[in-house]
Parts: sequence; structure tokens; C-alpha cells
Amino acid sequence: MPTHDSDDRRVQRAALRRLRRAVSSIERQRAARAIGRYLAATHWLRPGTRVGIYAALAEEIDTRLLIALAQSRGCELLLPRITAMRSRRMTFTTIGPHHRLNALGIPEPASAHRVAARWLHVILIPLVGFDAQGNRLGMGAGFYDRALAFRRYRRTWRGPRLVGLAYAIQKLPHIAVQPHDIPLDAVLTEQGMHTFRGHR
Repeated sequence: MPTHDSDDRRVQRAALRRLRRAVSSIERQRAARAIGRYLAATHWLRPGTRVGIYAALAEEIDTRLLIALAQSRGCELLLPRITAMRSRRMTFTTIGPHHRLNALGIPEPASAHRVAARWLHVILIPLVGFDAQGNRLGMGAGFYDRALAFRRYRRTWRGPRLVGLAYAIQKLPHIAVQPHDIPLDAVLTEQGMHTFRGHR
């Protein structure tokens, strides 16, 4: 799977990351609370639901309130865990009391219990950008695209619902799609929910 980006995508990513870094801590918390309200109003967080989520970097949508919400609904929460840095492979691991920093400096559970992305029910995904067709621009490393590659070969079974988390300012008119890109089913921002035609 290729990891290089077009010039357009690199320019978009750099510009969007600057916008994201400019969001104040107060605005970041307001956005997290608003997204939590929209998520709470869905039917996605039922008892026993396996929810993949991420430990947020400073510029990403803060997930602490979302983790607490999902736990209060009786969901099983799992965080990404890098299994092979060179080949950009990751799986998901149940949240527990012990964490470690991975090669990218991101906390991940130290638990040995791993679940492949295909067996989750909902995955909340950090975004650098998104467009009106559900295309996603990530950080460029390709971890999520590889973990979710099975969706390119599905017939009737779709696997987990893929929900991006972003600020409204991260929406683009168009993202140039690459062959390995996996589209989203929905995006939650502080302004509401975007769902995409042909998706769930």
C-alpha cells in the first residue's frame, strides 16, 4: 500500500493542521462537549458495544468525555495499538489501568487483549480533514487505512461504523482520493453530524 501523498494533500494537511493547532483550549473543550451531546443522541452506544476510540493529541478533538460517556453506557472501549511500526500495522486493545507510550509518543494500553478493527461495532477516528463525500484526510502514516482495508473487499458485511471526529473548520470542498483510502460513514463536529450517501 503506498504511503506517499499528492502535493495537494500535503498542502491541505499542513493548512488544516495549522487551523487545528490554533483552536484554543476553551474552544476545544466546548467542541468535545458538543460532540458528546450529538454522540449521546445516537443509538450507537448500547451496552456491550465494542467502541474503538483514540487517546487525543493536543490538537485533536479531546476524547476524555466521549470515553466516559461510552463507559457509562456499558460499552467496551478499545484504543489503537501499534503492532508493527515499519509496516504501519495496528490493532485495538481494551482500555485498562496500565498504559505505555508507543513509537509515536501516543499512550496505548499495555493489555495483551487485542481485537482486530473488523470486529468492532463503532470506531471513532481522528481527522485532519474531511469532505462532503465522506473522504478522510489523516496524518498520512496510513495506520487506519491498513487496519480498515478489509472494507474495500466487503460484499454484504460492512463491519464497524466509521465515525470521524473533527472541528467544523476541518471540512474541505474536496479531498483527492487515493486507492487505499477508506471512506467514513459519518463525521461529528461541534456543529452537528454529517452522514454520507451510500454509507450508514
